[in-house]
Amino acid sequence: MKSFKSLCVSPLSFLLLATVFVAFAVAEDKGKNVTLKGTILCAKCTLGQEAECTTAIQVKEGDKLVTYLLDDKGAGEEYHEPICGGSRKEGTVTGTVQERNGKNYIKPTKVEYAKK
Repeated sequence: MKSFKSLCVSPLSFLLLATVFVAFAVAEDKGKNVTLKGTILCAKCTLGQEAECTTAIQVKEGDKLVTYLLDDKGAGEEYHEPICGGSRKEGTVTGTVQERNGKNYIKPTKVEYAKK
């Protein structure tokens, strides 16, 4: 018969299990479609952050302004032309979000500018 002590989960084992659960939950969230609403702009022309023209959206998250780069063909996308050269337009981007090399990306399935 096993003793009660051998049936208990050690604090370290519990911590490891909790960490795995949280990591799985975060990974699962990143695969879901989200809609970001904010200012769409060119990360090269307007922000000077990229070497090539790249569409980006800036959204307000709490007190911070967060930039998401669109993971697409950059200037080759038809929705890039209206903002290339320094323009900014309000709009929404729907897609899946991920972080790579300290930058936020969204793989867009829909990009829509706000109607005036």
